[in-house]
Amino acid sequence: MGQSLFASSAAARAVYDEANRVLGWDLARVSFEGPDADLTQTRVCQPALFVHGLALLATLREQQKLPEVNFALGLSLGEITAYTAAGVFDFATGLRVVAKRGELMQRACEQTTGGMAAVVGEEREKVAELCREFDVEAANFNAPGQIIISGEKTKVEAAVAAGKARGMKRVLPLNVAGAYHSRLMEPARAEFAKFLDTVPFSTPAFTVFTNTTGQSIREPAALKAALVKQVVSSVLWEDCMRSAVAAGATEFWELGPGAVLAGMARRTDKSWVVKSYAEFGDLNA
Repeated sequence: MGQSLFASSAAARAVYDEANRVLGWDLARVSFEGPDADLTQTRVCQPALFVHGLALLATLREQQKLPEVNFALGLSLGEITAYTAAGVFDFATGLRVVAKRGELMQRACEQTTGGMAAVVGEEREKVAELCREFDVEAANFNAPGQIIISGEKTKVEAAVAAGKARGMKRVLPLNVAGAYHSRLMEPARAEFAKFLDTVPFSTPAFTVFTNTTGQSIREPAALKAALVKQVVSSVLWEDCMRSAVAAGATEFWELGPGAVLAGMARRTDKSWVVKSYAEFGDLNA
């Protein structure tokens, strides 16, 4: 992940070099070489995704291929990437925020027994009923008919079994380390709030959206509160995308691996123009 950027772009190399300095360990090596067991740890994965996204942004700027940007939005961890791109804080500060978030969320995962599952093809209210019945939470509203539930592992398993028994189209357990965006992350939220008290936030240079409401957000204090709340709250990603389009967004450019967000955008509205960039070759495609 990101190796071709590092090899081909001086701007991307500078981003990875600064990341290694800020973190005090070799993020570039883990991103490029793994092993997967290390890279998939929350405390490693979050900084790796953040740095990869901003290395792509730096490379686009270096090649003068970045058009005028009016909006930024990111899913979960990506919200911090979006805020950094908009100048809410500088790269080094954003990376420290991400590293602390990943560390605290990993600790919360290790202290609890959580799980998540995808519910595909169902309306929000029907999933909400399932969550209420089994005492779990809706963690992500990714796109129409693509909702993630989260909570204690046994309760999620019971909800999955019930959903299948009731004829829900697809209810799939996910291979994750814990119950993200649920109340099981409360210890992480509380410590993250304390940490962010020490971090200065600026007004963004362009419009950003928050996962907690799906709406645009501007005031530094509100931005900070949204990042704290997001740790234990539903990610309203479909709402964020729709709000961006309503505000005037004409194209979505996804900076990150796997074209996952592009898939969600196309599932939401096939008429939207979506481009995905993950490696250096994508910039010339």
